[in-house]
Amino acid sequence: MRLSGRREFLRFLAASPLAASALAQDAPPITRAGDALSVSDFETLTGGKLPPAHLGYLMSGVDDDATLKRNREGFQHFQLRARRLVDVSKIDLRTEMFGVSWEAPIFLCPVGGQKMFHPEGEVAVARAAKAKKTTQILSTVSSAPVEQVAQALGRPLWYQMYMPTNWAGTEKMVRRAEAAGCPVLVWTVDLLGGRNTETAARMRRADTRNCAACHTDGVGSLKGRPMLDGIEGGINPPAANWTYLDRLRKLTKMKLIIKGIDTAEDARLCREHGADAVLVSNHGGRATETLRSTIESLAEVVDAVGSQIPVLVDSGFRRGTDIYKALALGARAVGIGRPYIYGLTAFGQEGVERVLDILQAELRRTMGQCGTPAIKDITRAAVRKSA
Repeated sequence: MRLSGRREFLRFLAASPLAASALAQDAPPITRAGDALSVSDFETLTGGKLPPAHLGYLMSGVDDDATLKRNREGFQHFQLRARRLVDVSKIDLRTEMFGVSWEAPIFLCPVGGQKMFHPEGEVAVARAAKAKKTTQILSTVSSAPVEQVAQALGRPLWYQMYMPTNWAGTEKMVRRAEAAGCPVLVWTVDLLGGRNTETAARMRRADTRNCAACHTDGVGSLKGRPMLDGIEGGINPPAANWTYLDRLRKLTKMKLIIKGIDTAEDARLCREHGADAVLVSNHGGRATETLRSTIESLAEVVDAVGSQIPVLVDSGFRRGTDIYKALALGARAVGIGRPYIYGLTAFGQEGVERVLDILQAELRRTMGQCGTPAIKDITRAAVRKSA
């Protein structure tokens, strides 16, 4: 009996997460992008490559970082309802956005100051997006100008706008994006009331380096940002309201997306004031400590606008199953931010490409396993919310 019990215990131990963790620790180090098997592999590498201030900028949320964590936890509240005996020999990830066919429903979210993470920054990301035929959104606080990034991408890129506090600055920024060939303007509205990035501030204090070579006035400063050249004043006017959206709609013929929406009420107002799409986002947990994940906010936004305008979503996506759940709840496409920055930090352009490859492969596999061979086949019947 003792021998039998010992065998049972050894079988249990071999199948336990502890054993898997031990095996992972003994695995050879990841020395090239192709060795990575998941987004988390790149995240692990990032921690050892960035100084404290840069790591804090990338990894922190606001207040107690609770919404940041909630973004990941939210996916656990949705189960997949896998259907069997469906022909899944040909999986089609293609989708359509504003009349343009996309190879996959995944896009690269705006992330500021990418030269903090790699010397080539946004240009390396653009080359990766070009290689993988992925849509890239450039941040207002980019460390490379839109013209240079557009040239590297080789096709029109979307431009994200933090609205200048001076309307003349807004007009100047919009005209510059138009001149660069940007077909879509993404106005981010979730920072108009300010934010408290406490963890980032603490990590900056722990960084004793002289940052003058790569920052003007420290991480997060607007000085030296090429897209703000010649624009007086700051950004994110706290007085902005729906009339600002009306003025913006009249100012440009670019498609207009409002980023940072997570309620039905605001989604309907976006539609009524002429937005062409909404992007459900809580800034990766870096805007307001709402304790709501975007995957949990998504359905009410989709229901509010119906089929009249597309709904996109970002914040917290790390797996193909995460993306699948968002598509099932009605999102047209899913944005990633930190994941591709992890890849950029670790291996530059090659790392970004590998992250996209991993997520597309995971999404393709999930579609096959759930019996939905095309994006159009993914409906709410494919998911169920847990009690």
